[in-house]
Amino acid sequence: MEESITFAKKYLEDILSFFGLNIDVYATHDDEVIELSVPSTRMNGFLIGQRGDTMRSLQFMVSAALKNNEFDVTRVNVDIADYKKNRQDRLAQNVEEWIEEVVQGKRSKSLRPMNAADRRIVHKVAGEDSRVETESEGEGRDRHVVISYIAHDGAVTDEPAEVVDSEDS
Repeated sequence: MEESITFAKKYLEDILSFFGLNIDVYATHDDEVIELSVPSTRMNGFLIGQRGDTMRSLQFMVSAALKNNEFDVTRVNVDIADYKKNRQDRLAQNVEEWIEEVVQGKRSKSLRPMNAADRRIVHKVAGEDSRVETESEGEGRDRHVVISYIAHDGAVTDEPAEVVDSEDS
């Protein structure tokens, strides 16, 4: 594990140095995932990219390098200037608001398609509230979460779902 972490950290630092950033990347691990945290710099926007696209590309490159060099641990999570953490916090706050809307209206709410990491956050936050349940529906890019109200008798409402744009909420 330590060899994988050291390699991933050095590899990301080398990529960043091509952009003129000579910074120290903070590296830890959680289960079988290497967590690489890049501190805030003058190039945050560039490194994060639109909706995190560049950051996900950096993550993919580090993971691919680990695989190509036959390391045991190849799952990597790259976060730049706590972008992912802050985004997760905002999403969790939105989920709590959506849960209240579902409970108040006793109607299911179908969220906009989102990536697997965001869907996990929705399921986790909603799973802590016994008044609702969640289910992922659809496939590929259309995969989304539906939050449903659970009546006191344990029945799930089958009212038509309201679609929510999760990016704007």
